Amino acid sequence: MTFPKLSQLTSAPLLLALAAGAASPLAQAGPVLDRIKEKGTLVIAHREASVPFSYLDADKKPVGYAVDLCLRVAEAVKKKLNLPNLKIGYLMVSTADRLPAIVDGRADLECSSTTNTPDRRKQVAFTVPHYITGTRYMVRADSPIELLAQFQGKKLVSTKTTAPLKSIEQANREYMLGITILEAPEHLKAVEMVEKGEADGFAMDDILLYGLIASRPDPSKLKVVGKFLTIEPLAIALSKDDPEFKRIVDEEMRRLVLSREAYKLYERWFQQPIPPKNVNLNLPMNYLLKDFWKYPTDHVPN
Repeated sequence: MTFPKLSQLTSAPLLLALAAGAASPLAQAGPVLDRIKEKGTLVIAHREASVPFSYLDADKKPVGYAVDLCLRVAEAVKKKLNLPNLKIGYLMVSTADRLPAIVDGRADLECSSTTNTPDRRKQVAFTVPHYITGTRYMVRADSPIELLAQFQGKKLVSTKTTAPLKSIEQANREYMLGITILEAPEHLKAVEMVEKGEADGFAMDDILLYGLIASRPDPSKLKVVGKFLTIEPLAIALSKDDPEFKRIVDEEMRRLVLSREAYKLYERWFQQPIPPKNVNLNLPMNYLLKDFWKYPTDHVPN
């Protein structure tokens, strides 16, 4: 991952390379499709608090933008396999076990806010990105911090095994900032650490930071600062060992984008009141995702 010069951390232009992709050739059914046929169930892995992508509502039901996309994909699988009685199962996962759940076959689709990275593609496959974000920082509302460099000598937390954690660790080494980097097991714990003063900031995908702030008892006590440190394409993860299953998933994701159904789902979760508190994130689609969706593909610029 390439970083800008320290002086450019808040002003470097962010260029997104687009690659035109083609659907994978037909292949015989693999282990995922065989498992779905045998059990009559497609299992969706979801998160507890990745608002608005994948989280639990007041009734502890999995909801969110990524969950809705996965339900559309599941409908396409049902039709392709001619399984009118296909059931949907849910498995709550953490940052640490979300990809192992796919690799081990405990879940068929990982539907949350996972970044498609080269390292992760060694374990799983990804479909067309459903969001493109970048690492920024949550701080307390009274904090004077606005730039990454201003965390020098301070404590910055991120969530264990996430792409933003690796990004700030690398930036800390390259720029010799002397930041004490802390790891939290989950997003909510990291937010609490900032609120309690145990950390001066929380580095994470900015959209997740906005969602987490909106869900707090008093959102006015927190804010998001800084420009993108990195570009993070978020996508549904699935097995890399079943080309036919991936073909079905990719085809449906492209259809959702090109038919603009995905745009309606985006509006539902980013520009309208969402559960459990009916808070409106009021976040129009950014230019990065708009540009990428002109040519929807699973190939990403990293």
